[in-house]
Amino acid sequence: MTSSGKIFTAACVQMRSTCNFAENIAAASALISEAASQGADFVATPEMTSLLVSQTAELFEKIREEKDDEALAAFRALAAEKKIWLLIGSLPVRLSSEKVANRAFLISPEGEVTARYDKIHMFDVDLAGGESYRESKNYEPGREASLAHLPWGRLGLTICYDIRFPHLYRTLAQAGADFLTVPAAFTKQTGEAHWHTLLKARAIETGCFVIAPAQGGKHECGRETFGHSLVVAPWGEVIAEAAHAEPGVILAEIDPARIAEARGRVPSLGHDRGFGFPDAAPRRQVS
Repeated sequence: MTSSGKIFTAACVQMRSTCNFAENIAAASALISEAASQGADFVATPEMTSLLVSQTAELFEKIREEKDDEALAAFRALAAEKKIWLLIGSLPVRLSSEKVANRAFLISPEGEVTARYDKIHMFDVDLAGGESYRESKNYEPGREASLAHLPWGRLGLTICYDIRFPHLYRTLAQAGADFLTVPAAFTKQTGEAHWHTLLKARAIETGCFVIAPAQGGKHECGRETFGHSLVVAPWGEVIAEAAHAEPGVILAEIDPARIAEARGRVPSLGHDRGFGFPDAAPRRQVS
C-alpha cells in the first residue's frame, strides 16, 4: 500500500474539442480553472484535449514536437498558477513526418512535467453503421507503462482504448498504483454499450480509484463522443458522473483508505497463479 491516507479532491474536465488549437486551449483552461476554484487538488482532462481532427493532412499541419507544443506550455503555466496537479489526458505530439504520439502528461503544482505516457493500444475498429477508425495510420503505439507519484499515492496512466486490455491495469496495480486515469474520446456507440461496465470492472479488478475524463457530443470533424466522465471507487461504485455529453466539470472526494479496504475484502491482486493449456487445446494465432 503506497497511499498517504490523506483525502483529496479530484476533478474530471469534460470537453468537446474542435479542430482549432487555440479554442481548445482556452476551453480546457477555463474548465481547469473552474475545477481549481471549486477546490480540486488533482484535475484531469480528456484524450485529445488540444485537437480533435479526422484528416491526416490537417493533423500534421497543426501539431508540433513536444518542445514546441503551445498547449503543453499553456497547461504547465496554468498548473503552476493554480497550484494543482494536472493530468492532461493527451495531446497529439509529432514524432516524425509520418507518426504522432497520443501522449498524456502529468504536471506538478510547480508546472513541471513529472510523467508521460504514450497510448499503447491503437483504436483500429470497424463499427456498425459504417463508423470506422484506424488510429495506427497516424499514431505510433507506446511501448511502456507509466506509474507516477502523487502526494496521495501512485498513479497509473492509461488512455481510452487501453481500458479493454485488463492486463495493463492489473500490472499497474501490482506495481503499486492506487489511482488509474482513463482519459477518453469514446465513441457514442461504444460508450453506450461498454463505458460504465469497463471502468467499473477495472476498478473492481485492481482495487484502485478510476478517474475517467471524457470528450462528449458532436465534434466539428463529424465524430460523436459519449461524454459521461466518471470517477469510480475501488469497490466499483460510481462516486461522480457527468450525466450527459456537455462540457463541464465533475468533482469527487478521494479517500485512499478505501483502497486498502477493498483489497482487504477481496485480495485478488495477490492470488495470481500460472497456468498452461492441455496439449490437445487449440492454439489461437495472434498476428
